[in-house]
Amino acid sequence: MDKILKMTDFERSLIGWYHISKRDLPWRKTSNPYHVWVSEIILQQTQISQGTNYYLNFLSKFPDIQRLANAPIDEVLKVWQGLGYYSRARNFHEAAKTVVDQYDGIIPSSKSELQKLKGIGPYTAAAIASIAFGEKCVVVDGNVVRLLSRYFAMDVPVDTGKGRKVIEKLATNLLDEAKPGDFNEAMMDLGAMVCKPSNPECNSCPLNSECKAFHLGQQDGFPVKLSKLTRKSRYFNYLIVTDGCSMRLKKRGKGDIWEGLYDFPLIETNSLMSTKDVKNKIAESWIGAEYKVNIVGDAVHILTHRNIHARFFLLKAKNAKDFPELFNGNKSINVALNELNSYPVPKLIENKINDLLF
Repeated sequence: MDKILKMTDFERSLIGWYHISKRDLPWRKTSNPYHVWVSEIILQQTQISQGTNYYLNFLSKFPDIQRLANAPIDEVLKVWQGLGYYSRARNFHEAAKTVVDQYDGIIPSSKSELQKLKGIGPYTAAAIASIAFGEKCVVVDGNVVRLLSRYFAMDVPVDTGKGRKVIEKLATNLLDEAKPGDFNEAMMDLGAMVCKPSNPECNSCPLNSECKAFHLGQQDGFPVKLSKLTRKSRYFNYLIVTDGCSMRLKKRGKGDIWEGLYDFPLIETNSLMSTKDVKNKIAESWIGAEYKVNIVGDAVHILTHRNIHARFFLLKAKNAKDFPELFNGNKSINVALNELNSYPVPKLIENKINDLLF
């Protein structure tokens, strides 16, 4: 009986706080499942501050599932440009086509059915199902993991299979079954706004009376994690081949970062190349050509699992369109300077194009 009472107090305190303090976000002003889906895909690996404008822009370009399904993938990637994790956009596009072709354009309402769509895992499926359709299921993101691990002073590492199961069970036991969508959004908001990774605002937390980590003074000790993320370095030597009127771009292949986007021809090495190294490499295939090579900048682009060390070489040539396909058989194309902005490119490349042209 005591356990049931405490869980009721948890829900009451949480939802009461949420109704007063919840964030004013555009996707919370609608229960349209397509809008909820768009927001969840964008926010998978993106901060709300960055994702909000992308959400609004995405809906202005693709206001419904039919428009998205019918759009060319390059158009979708262009709208997504700058958000990173481009597989989200590709998978969303494929899933939209599946909904139109196999579900008559009606988005599935259950978590289990949603998970059959490409790019939708347990978390995203639970979010859409609970928020848009009221299904009784929990959403467990990093904010929820941190909140519950502190509330229960959970000593099981949360980045293990056992830890994930414990967190999901705890969240399920606490779930407000009458309003699962509100409960899930309240948990995520409280974790993001109050139970923050560092300097949590415990004195203003509606759950502090029962929070074990707070009473132990050990908030910084939770969540417990088994491992830390390590990043590997990659070295990209980009060749910006131009004749003053156009540049060479190539479409990135499958199975690597930025799949389907365009960047410059590149040589990947174990360390950044010198101008002399690049000239020697080009001379192997571009015999007798007239060109000049200069370094026009270095950059480090940080991804979740990779640090990309990039060096940009400006290669001015009389006939850029005749530049040979030197690298791994990836075909490059000649693009007029005034058409460069119509191609979806990684942020690293967008910044360099803007630096050179504007």
